[in-house]
Amino acid sequence: MLPLLKPGEEVLVDPNAYRGSLPHPGDIIIARHPQRPELKMIKRVDAIIRNKLVVLKGDNPTESTDSRVFGPVTPEYVLGRVTSRFS
Repeated sequence: MLPLLKPGEEVLVDPNAYRGSLPHPGDIIIARHPQRPELKMIKRVDAIIRNKLVVLKGDNPTESTDSRVFGPVTPEYVLGRVTSRFS
C-alpha cells in the first residue's frame, strides 16, 4: 500500500465494520487473498459491482497484486476496515 503504508507500520482493524453491510469505495480494508487464503492483504476498495462483488486496488498499481490480477472478491474475503495506522 505504498505510498500510504510503509513497511513496518502497524494498523488497527475493525473486524465488525461490515457486519450486515458492504464496504464503500475508498475504504482501506484487510482481505484474504482469493488464491492464497492464508495471505492477508491491505487494499483500497475501488468499487462495488453487480452481485455485491468488491473490487480491490493497491495504491501502487505498478507493484500491486489486486483485482486487476485475481478479479473482484466476494464480501466473505473482507476481514475488516483499517481504522488507524502506527509508525
